[in-house]
Amino acid sequence: MLQIEPIILYCLKQLDSERTIYSVYHLLNGKRSSQTIQDAHLYSLKKFFGIYESLTRESFEEIIQSLLKKKWIYPSMEQRFLVTSLGKSVLTTHPLPYFMNGWKYHLFTSQVWERLSLFIQVTSNLVYQEARYVPIQKNKDVHKWLKAVLKEIQAPRKEVGRLVFFELVDCFNDATEIDPSLLVFRLTGFQQIGLTPRQAAQKLHMEIHDYHIGFIHTLHYLIQKINCESNRFRILSLLFHELQQDNELTHSSQKTWALLKHGYSLDMIATYRHLKLSTIEDHLVEFALNIDNFPIDVYVDKELQTKILEISRDSATRQLKIIREKLKTATYFQIRLVLAKYGGR
Repeated sequence: MLQIEPIILYCLKQLDSERTIYSVYHLLNGKRSSQTIQDAHLYSLKKFFGIYESLTRESFEEIIQSLLKKKWIYPSMEQRFLVTSLGKSVLTTHPLPYFMNGWKYHLFTSQVWERLSLFIQVTSNLVYQEARYVPIQKNKDVHKWLKAVLKEIQAPRKEVGRLVFFELVDCFNDATEIDPSLLVFRLTGFQQIGLTPRQAAQKLHMEIHDYHIGFIHTLHYLIQKINCESNRFRILSLLFHELQQDNELTHSSQKTWALLKHGYSLDMIATYRHLKLSTIEDHLVEFALNIDNFPIDVYVDKELQTKILEISRDSATRQLKIIREKLKTATYFQIRLVLAKYGGR
């Protein structure tokens, strides 16, 4: 069974006390800050980015305390922890969610669930020719999508429910490590109301945080499987109709990127957009992380790039402060940019 504790434990192991525990909290929440985005890339934690947006700080701190009591972690300095040998042994026996891909899917995972749950409800009621029921989803965009999809499906309305049922069964049969009940118990259909997350967790005898991880993992499996085999799952592939999936840049950085391509300098962009220069520099770090072949030589000369990487490697650290202390000629921005470009390799 998937659990939240091994995920947080793995994140702490990857960070190796170079970041505070709250960098893990912001990662799970999907905070779109430059630091969190860079952490996700540099420490190979992209798969967990934004997988638990509703996790509260209080709940997160309770989980950290649980890890401490179990002696899976120990404090190295204020708000920083290292994983014990016992904790490392736990990671060898507790599976991490194989299909989880927060960085790629977090922006539209909830939208896919809204579409799927409404689709199942409507097609289930169509089978029994029931027209009087309260839609489980209130999002008007989801209702608009469903109306368009039902027109597009080349099958009698009463047959759609049967087709989507067989596709779902076929999809789940391909992954023995996925438990469909985490999702199925939440579905609403003809004369049946889906369970809430807490009710589903209780029914499955799961702690609520672990249930959430399992539910998101199940959705990510469906997204990956259906996208990869859209010809096989013709009905379910409609869940992704006109769904924006591929833009990894934040909305603000996209505007900076457009100006940069038009030849604006960083100072000009900051002035034009009424933003601090440091914010524009944050955007450049995003570009170095997400845009293939993004050139950084104009901001950091080749020799300085080499020195930054050598110090990072020799000191076995990605901490900006440590690298800066050993290389006074480099700015924090230059160090961040080089690590973003090459530090994860």
